[in-house]
Amino acid sequence: MASGPVAAAGAIPARGGDTAVEPKVKLWIEKAGLLVLSDYRVQLLQHVADTGSLAQAAERMGLSYRRAWGKIKEMERNLGEHVVQSEVGGVGGGRTRLTPTGERLLAQYWRFRAAVQADVGREFAKAFSEER
Repeated sequence: MASGPVAAAGAIPARGGDTAVEPKVKLWIEKAGLLVLSDYRVQLLQHVADTGSLAQAAERMGLSYRRAWGKIKEMERNLGEHVVQSEVGGVGGGRTRLTPTGERLLAQYWRFRAAVQADVGREFAKAFSEER
């Protein structure tokens, strides 16, 4: 899982005591100019999928429940589709899970993110290896 700018494959090894130089990628997806997905939002969805709880997902990310719910609602509004479904109450309390759309977007984003990282790493290695 990624959060914020992510290192791409293909870092240039360090010389001496220096640290390696590597590219970072900040990625997001828009629909009609409105933010739909980003590393941050996808991480929130991943935590919902992993825990079955928006409250636990929010806690894992250091967010208030209200802020996490706002991010989910913003995604849904901008996308025009639901990405989570909540069930209230019951013996063990409620739960929140991803809708089929949410599951699909989560899987697609992680695949896309990995492909972008690989491409950036290759291009970075080509561009910067000539200077070393």
